[in-house]
Amino acid sequence: MTSIGVAPFHSAGDLRGFVVSGRWPNTTKEWAQFLAFTVRVVSTPGLLGTSTVFGVREELPDDPQPGTIGLVMAEGPVIGESAVAPGRFAGRQPSALLMLHPPSETMPSLPECVGAASGCVLLPGLPHLGLDHRAAWVEAEADGTVTSMVSRVGLDPISDPDTAVLAMLLAS
Repeated sequence: MTSIGVAPFHSAGDLRGFVVSGRWPNTTKEWAQFLAFTVRVVSTPGLLGTSTVFGVREELPDDPQPGTIGLVMAEGPVIGESAVAPGRFAGRQPSALLMLHPPSETMPSLPECVGAASGCVLLPGLPHLGLDHRAAWVEAEADGTVTSMVSRVGLDPISDPDTAVLAMLLAS
């Protein structure tokens, strides 16, 4: 099976997204592993200024490297003047949305994990057709240590603040 390659990219010092090569994750477990990588990147101090929504785009960057299959792009912050607006995904619903939180906006699960970043990935389903919503949550420190990883299938998106926001953005 082809491996999944992920490379972060930034502009003016701010994380703008990730280039994905090889293939997309195709299970909840692989998306949780993908999320763990992105959260490790976000744990780098100063790379992400605020909690930000990232969306999967099956489009190629300019002048792609061989094997590149798509992008996971920063869509915008969760709150503030330039926050992701309702209706942003009305014309193009991504197959996955991520919310990444920098260390400054992460309440660590353990007191000794101050400085950890966190994130969530929502894989929207079609419950009325029997396709459940899936999600994963990860917390990681700058040294790469994953301090928490949870995944769920068949969740109600309103049961968690991150999945509720992501589901609301997809539904609007």
